[in-house]
Amino acid sequence: MSGTRSPSRTEPATDGWPVWKLALLFYPFAAAAVWINLFMLSLLASWIGLPVLAPIRAAGAALVLGVPAAWASGRWIRGLMDRAQPRN
Repeated sequence: MSGTRSPSRTEPATDGWPVWKLALLFYPFAAAAVWINLFMLSLLASWIGLPVLAPIRAAGAALVLGVPAAWASGRWIRGLMDRAQPRN
């Protein structure tokens, strides 16, 4: 677990941000990316006869769908941070 103190005196405490903090940090960017992608997908789907999603409806859906996208990006970045940390 990141950001916790080690119960052992010989093992160093892990450092770094936990996934939930990273997800909270990335939420505005993830929600904006979901918003743009939903709207563009609805524009592409209009070529096959589906209705175009209004930008405000795409924004509403992005508020909800941005949560799992932010969590996934937080886990991804946490994994990269763990891999970049030097091993003893």
